[in-house]
Amino acid sequence: MMEEQATNYLINHLPESKEWVKELEKQATLDKIPIMDPIGINFLMQLIRLNKPKRILEIGAAIGYSALRMNEAYPDAEIVTIERDDVRYEQAVENISKQNKQDSIRVIHGDALDELTTLQANHETFNCVFIDAAKGQYKRFFELSVPLLANNGFIISDNVLFRGYVMEENFEHPRYKKMVEKIKAYNEWLANHPSFITTILPIGDGVAISYRK
Repeated sequence: MMEEQATNYLINHLPESKEWVKELEKQATLDKIPIMDPIGINFLMQLIRLNKPKRILEIGAAIGYSALRMNEAYPDAEIVTIERDDVRYEQAVENISKQNKQDSIRVIHGDALDELTTLQANHETFNCVFIDAAKGQYKRFFELSVPLLANNGFIISDNVLFRGYVMEENFEHPRYKKMVEKIKAYNEWLANHPSFITTILPIGDGVAISYRK
């Protein structure tokens, strides 16, 4: 009960969203596309405001919502976002074009595992990486992102608490069991990574912030 009250309290104290943001949130709801919840996205935006990363890499564009919100937080950032799904890629491109942000946000259509390798080959670097794609591939996404990370860069991973399921010792849901096991393993791996200091926060669906030592 207290957790629900706290959530409602925090939502009531968030900045007022612009109309285009509300429209994107409606689109996500209608199409059943998962996007960051209001508290989570505002936390992400605050991180971007505070750190002012010159270049941001997002793994998992979906409809372009997070990329556009990060741009809103720090318009000077150059954002590259990767999306594998054909329909979502087209939606992301359209939504970004509607806001005239195509010069600031580049959407790459392809599998992130392949595209990250290509970005490495092109010697691209980023100050911030945001991982929000296939949960079972988080560890590989992270590993492939490390060579792309500039000095003093950081990596953000979303959904690391996955509805609270990772905290259940004997989680047996047939649909999510393997995924939850992989996220648990990922969190343990992050916590013990020799080159990064990671903090996991119970914001939204769980956000991990990993800072290179």
